Amino acid sequence: MTRLKIRKVGNSLGVVLPKDVLGMLGASEGDAVSFARTAHGIMVSVSDEEGEKLREMAADVMKRRRKALRVLAR
Repeated sequence: MTRLKIRKVGNSLGVVLPKDVLGMLGASEGDAVSFARTAHGIMVSVSDEEGEKLREMAADVMKRRRKALRVLAR
């Protein structure tokens, strides 16, 4: 377990993630990080913005082309 100290960053508070923690997350500078409350605590994950855009595009295509996709699925 890694303990990190919350520090003042401008008018906000922040945590600096050490290199080993970034490695565990598979994260690097500029990546977006998501937090979710679970039954066991807080889950931290790196957001895949490009993947999310692709999922949204696929959902849109599936919604608009439902009939064609049903025919193709036969």
